[in-house]
Amino acid sequence: MSTQGKVSLAVVVGGAFLAGILFATAGANLFGVGDAVGTSSQAANLDGSTQVEQAAPSTPNGFETAFSEVAASVNPAVVQIRAAKVVDRRRRSPFEGTPFEQFFGQRGPSEPEVRQGLGSGVVVRSDGHIVTNNHVIQDAEQLSVQTLDGEQYEAEVVGTDQYKDLAVLKVDASDLTAISFGSSEQLSVGQWVMAFGSPLDPQLNNSVTAGIISALGRLQASPQRGRGSNQGSGVQNFIQTDAAINPGNSGGPLVNLQGQLVGINTAIVSRSGGNQGIGFAVPSNTVERIATQIIEEGSVRRAYLGVRYRKAPETLVENENLPKGSAIVSQVEEDAPAAEAGLEAGDIITGINGNPLENYLQLGNQIASMRPGEEAALQINRDGEARTLTVTLGARGESMTASSEGNSGGEGGASSAEALQEELGLQLEDVTPEIARRLGLDEARGVVITGVDQSSRMIRDSGLQPRQIIFKMAGEQISDMDAFMEVYQRVEPGDAFRMAVRNPDGFVFVTSLRRPAETE
Repeated sequence: MSTQGKVSLAVVVGGAFLAGILFATAGANLFGVGDAVGTSSQAANLDGSTQVEQAAPSTPNGFETAFSEVAASVNPAVVQIRAAKVVDRRRRSPFEGTPFEQFFGQRGPSEPEVRQGLGSGVVVRSDGHIVTNNHVIQDAEQLSVQTLDGEQYEAEVVGTDQYKDLAVLKVDASDLTAISFGSSEQLSVGQWVMAFGSPLDPQLNNSVTAGIISALGRLQASPQRGRGSNQGSGVQNFIQTDAAINPGNSGGPLVNLQGQLVGINTAIVSRSGGNQGIGFAVPSNTVERIATQIIEEGSVRRAYLGVRYRKAPETLVENENLPKGSAIVSQVEEDAPAAEAGLEAGDIITGINGNPLENYLQLGNQIASMRPGEEAALQINRDGEARTLTVTLGARGESMTASSEGNSGGEGGASSAEALQEELGLQLEDVTPEIARRLGLDEARGVVITGVDQSSRMIRDSGLQPRQIIFKMAGEQISDMDAFMEVYQRVEPGDAFRMAVRNPDGFVFVTSLRRPAETE
């Protein structure tokens, strides 16, 4: 039986963390590898039975009883997953590291070696459907599942979702205890939760830890999955908890004190590889929606907008009073839903479906939580004018690419480039045929930034860098330095103005600068 899955102890680099975010599974060492969540799917086929009815405890004994009742109810739905992978291991030469290595240093023949990875999972349907993390089972050639009562089953992969790091397995069993689903949208910071799984060692299956929800809506860009993936690399929306999560807990359930699933344990932040009080879980509403699609349809159909975007710089947000999470459209794919709706490179997306963006990653997370064919209302700002575009979302493919669009052209003018450099903090030149050739441009139009004044806070916060091509400023096309100077001279001292540039990679970037006020 050939299935997907590789159990890995992976590091997801996050700029917000000093330490790595580690997938909570022990498989890396053993293998040698080293959303707005949306509404609940109302999936009637996820027939959970672990919910317990209990009033808020008023005494210490009542509090202990609450935890014990949840553990007793949920544990039968928790499983241990063992993933086997066959790797080739070459014999080491006995002459390696000696003067004879170059003569006799050839390695011996390879030997097959079976390595075991360890993870956790939870039964979501009594007929044997189990949810776990994709990284627990990725590239595994044999999967087995052990239940609380010691029964072992061979498992097959029904389907996976690499973007949300989820997978559904199926074992040949019936009348299993399945987890009840709770709504992750109803979680609150400080709420008690319990984490279940098999940490560190196969003998520690069905361990339970308790803690609180320490944060919600932890948005994280997923690892880049190669050129051609649209909308960047995807966005994860995590629940953060201090309930102890250790390697091997990946894929196990995070539950509330009613015995309902509120998340699937996925990753930890750690300097040592063990629990340090910061763990992450995929929200249950996302899990329910994706598991239902995989079980009923065999795959996940995710909505597709067809843009690449980045965070708007602070100067643009401050000068134009935009929502702090505004996103700049860098590219619009030809014939994509975004293009058909009229979205253009350089547009600034300020909100979606009437909700202002507080974090630019909310855009990708919200789109990913929707279904193909649904309509998304994008609030945008184009050249200082607010408008709303309605996009009918498409279906995300595996090899969708983005193509750049750009504008050029302009008028003439005259002023002092040296004075501009002193006043604005930018060194600029016309895009000559030689510069165009070096930067891979189709034509020699626009103004190239050759230097920036890093001592200027405005320039540092603007995101402007050498080798960017300015093609639009204050709503007018810029073809050369004369056009730039003429437009700049029409900006009143103290006023802010927009600037659109094209990066060396072809992506469009929009920022805002302010012309210094005149001094007496």
